Amino acid sequence: MKLRYILITPFLLFGCSWLPPEDEFIDVDSLHTISNFPIGSAVRFVPFKDDPALQRLQKHHFDSYTAGNDMKMNSIMPEEGVYDFSLIDAILAYTQETDQRLFGHNLIWHSSTPSWVKEKAQKDPEWLSDFMKRYIYTYVGRYRGAVHGWDVVNEGLRTKGGGYREDSIWYEVLGSRYIEQSFHYAHEADPEAVLFYNDFNTERDLEKFNFMIDMVEDFIKRGVPISGIGFQMHIRMDIPNEVIASTLRRAADTGLQIHLSEVDIIFNHHDDTRGGGVQKLTTLTPKMEQAQAQKYYELALMYQKLIPADQQYGITLWGFNDRDTWIRPFFGIQDWPTIYDERLQPKPALYGFLKGLR
Repeated sequence: MKLRYILITPFLLFGCSWLPPEDEFIDVDSLHTISNFPIGSAVRFVPFKDDPALQRLQKHHFDSYTAGNDMKMNSIMPEEGVYDFSLIDAILAYTQETDQRLFGHNLIWHSSTPSWVKEKAQKDPEWLSDFMKRYIYTYVGRYRGAVHGWDVVNEGLRTKGGGYREDSIWYEVLGSRYIEQSFHYAHEADPEAVLFYNDFNTERDLEKFNFMIDMVEDFIKRGVPISGIGFQMHIRMDIPNEVIASTLRRAADTGLQIHLSEVDIIFNHHDDTRGGGVQKLTTLTPKMEQAQAQKYYELALMYQKLIPADQQYGITLWGFNDRDTWIRPFFGIQDWPTIYDERLQPKPALYGFLKGLR
């Protein structure tokens, strides 16, 4: 499959000329068509459902769909006793119509836990354990066989270094056991679903990575039904490839599925907190674009070379255009982390990613 786009600026990449043909158009290969594993995108269904240009790109390039926020607890159960599955049903219909894998992100995450759940849990700790079981049974059970895999627990570890995330109502009330319990409940609700633990900075924070691997290997040893490890891969341009490669290789040694689940690549820095961006670079230059393309190329190549084929769950981009990236509003910085620009035109990063997938 190929799409045709107006090429704005010719550029060089990897020592090869990426110049347009004589006319004003070039052909753009489909990412998922040339890949040996699923290529996903994270999308907010509203306003995506009313944006034909964005839909065209998403259908062309991706065969896996992750909901940006639409499948999180505060969207599903905004108030006690009320489940709202309408948006997920619409997403499921879209993925079935376009023959895409639907990935569930996520079941348990401290940041998407509704305030009413936190209030009840603080008053009645036993209630939280019962609620978690009922919620997972109801949610996963409803989409049994339709949602291919789940991020069962998202970001259950500290932001930096080893240890569990203590500023979480789940850990505060239930202790670390809530993580393995969540996997048991999800597996009981859908025995065929692929179940992931998902976290950020584990590709470069070795203390955090080692703690995660110890937890995962303990789960495997004790028969906790974990199927995979999700590396979010919100990475910076200056993260050494050698560090990323070593953590991917070690994670693959567990024998579990490996998902690069939220990929984007930024130039500026942040401290992992809302509004914590540091604006070092204010203009995207051709040189920066080429360097980013090289990074996308190397990441795709590492994944293919280091992760055995039967463990490659896929690579998912967390948003695929700079217009809709979460990086800008969350960290309060201007950056350019994706493979398409604000006008939905392809960037060198797209071609670097394509070359790596080949």
